[in-house]
Amino acid sequence: MLSLARGLSVIRAFGEGDSQLSVAEVARRTQLSRAAARRCLHTLSVLGYAGHANGVYQLTPAVMTLGYAYVGSTALTRVAQPILERVAEQLHESSSLAVLDGQEIVYVARAATRRILSIGLSVGSRLPAYCTSMGRVLVANLPDRDRGRFVAQVKLVAHTPHTVTDRGTLRTLLDRVRTQGYAIVDQELELGLRSIAVPIQSQTDGVVAAVNVGVHVGRGDARTLQREFLPVLRDAAAAISAALGHGRPARASA
Repeated sequence: MLSLARGLSVIRAFGEGDSQLSVAEVARRTQLSRAAARRCLHTLSVLGYAGHANGVYQLTPAVMTLGYAYVGSTALTRVAQPILERVAEQLHESSSLAVLDGQEIVYVARAATRRILSIGLSVGSRLPAYCTSMGRVLVANLPDRDRGRFVAQVKLVAHTPHTVTDRGTLRTLLDRVRTQGYAIVDQELELGLRSIAVPIQSQTDGVVAAVNVGVHVGRGDARTLQREFLPVLRDAAAAISAALGHGRPARASA
């Protein structure tokens, strides 16, 4: 199992913006010895998950099968995709579904109509949870102890002048999100982007995911998001929850 953990850490080392890494770079990013990093890379190459040329390694498309194994095996993504597409068609904006993974959100379904962020988003993309609407919804609905641990441990980086980097303020915002049942984030991740998200609830597991819509600031202010987008998102969340057999999620008053 230690070898499996090391192999997965080596795969994740390529997720930091560089498609080609040397053994030394992989060892540094994973905190493995060079010998251990070399063995992992060799094994990945033999299995077809990595390629090697000119002293550097790079992942192969076969790695995508690992992520899509999750996408294909969970009912959440299968039932959500057509609903996200309806939301995107109705609002003429991109709609996404994400789950919480540590201090980040992971996109597990997406219906894109246009590109708003400077970075491209797709299934598998990861963003910080503390400054995204879906992240705020997911963290706000964690058990009190886990939510407190998140606020205490998360590294708060000012991505824009609007990013909340004060832990007390973040704690207050999360309490408000939990009470009102939705989150609006205004240009905290990237200038020019506003987004609104609502939770998807399970009768047995609590909040299991979040669904959002992101818009350019010229498309709508916070009141527009509340008035026009929030009802559509709540209906989408209810439809996803019902399709999963979880029943209709409770609505908090806006």
